[in-house]
Amino acid sequence: MENKKRVAFYTLGCKLNFSETSTIARNLQEEGFERVDFEEVADMYVINTCSVTENADKQFKQVVRKAMKLNDKAFVAAVGCYAQLKPEELADVDGVDLVLGATEKFKLADYINDLSKNDFGQVHSCEIAEADFYVGSYSIGDRTRAFLKVQDGCDYKCTYCTIPLARGISRSDALENVLQNAAEISQQGIKEIVLTGVNIGDYGKGEFGNKKHEHTFLDLVKALDEVDGIERLRISSIEPNLLKNETIDFVSKSRTFVPHFHIPLQSGSNDILKLMKRRYQREVYTDRVTNIRKVMPHACIGVDVIVGFPGETDEHFLETYHFLNDLDISYLHVFTYSERDNTEAAVMDGVVPNNVRAKRSKMLRGLSVKKRRAFYESQLGTQRTVLFEGENKEGYIHGFTENYVKVKTPWDPALVNTLHEVQLTRIDEDGSVRMEFLNVEV
Repeated sequence: MENKKRVAFYTLGCKLNFSETSTIARNLQEEGFERVDFEEVADMYVINTCSVTENADKQFKQVVRKAMKLNDKAFVAAVGCYAQLKPEELADVDGVDLVLGATEKFKLADYINDLSKNDFGQVHSCEIAEADFYVGSYSIGDRTRAFLKVQDGCDYKCTYCTIPLARGISRSDALENVLQNAAEISQQGIKEIVLTGVNIGDYGKGEFGNKKHEHTFLDLVKALDEVDGIERLRISSIEPNLLKNETIDFVSKSRTFVPHFHIPLQSGSNDILKLMKRRYQREVYTDRVTNIRKVMPHACIGVDVIVGFPGETDEHFLETYHFLNDLDISYLHVFTYSERDNTEAAVMDGVVPNNVRAKRSKMLRGLSVKKRRAFYESQLGTQRTVLFEGENKEGYIHGFTENYVKVKTPWDPALVNTLHEVQLTRIDEDGSVRMEFLNVEV
């Protein structure tokens, strides 16, 4: 390309999507594109879509409109989970030129000609059974921390979830590739890596549906702990049945893994867990939390929970509420159940009215605020290490301790992407924690 074409990216959804957007962007830069911010005028806009919530669907249309306002002649490509599940729907959105499914998204450059607008959206999407190969990804340059993809797809059949339909079978990166990517990230001066995937505790399954685990998740954790130059490693979401006690024990003694776990629960009622086809009962969840607290009393434990699942009565919901209230956890991510096409749950009896879903969601969000406050209060007076982020927000710089307490201090650009020993002193009005520096940079 004589003149460098400008490309901008917008990512909807999870950390995994961020890592894949970053990889697609690097691929296009190698093809001669210049990456610019989404707020700028570009020749092409790429939107990485999500299918987990209804809002993600609506957001997509808003993002396309935004791109068209910036440049109505720009080429618009949609990739990602929603693009795999409902390609025709996306192709029909005014302004969309190209839709790529699960196997095609990493070959975006192959589908681009002269970037002239199409009369209608072209779709290139596979049968999801063909998504049986693995493409490694990591995000770099987007944030202070990097998201490192170690696994993709899922073999679980949870009745509410479209992810297996959007991403295919569970498969993993080779251990040597993960270690190579981690080393590349550390060489960029990035201090924290977050491990990400669809079901990372299932790490070890090879390509092409090979169910034999070459390595386990514990093998992965132990190997990454040895990589030079990484200050911090954080495990993102991991299923309770796959978070083994050996992994918890290893993290508690680890050089780099931080005491922060995010463990999906989805319901505190065993009846609802069965309807969801989750692979554990709530007793397993209690056991994991108890074991974490035993070896890491200061650990941060986050929980995913879904409200309003079909068949969830008031009694079931209160079971969940009291279960979480009594559990020594640090915060909740609350999802209001929404029907997704081609899932078992979409045709189940016992549909919960939307106003009841909203009320239950509000109750659990209130509980989350209480839990986070109690966790932050328990950390006041302790000494922690903070990694500062890169943004100036109203005169303050924010950062996170190793156990995921959000702190703030007056803006100082010299603090960006640095680690410091601090003492946590008080909780500010906005809910973040104020701190005092104990010494120089770590």
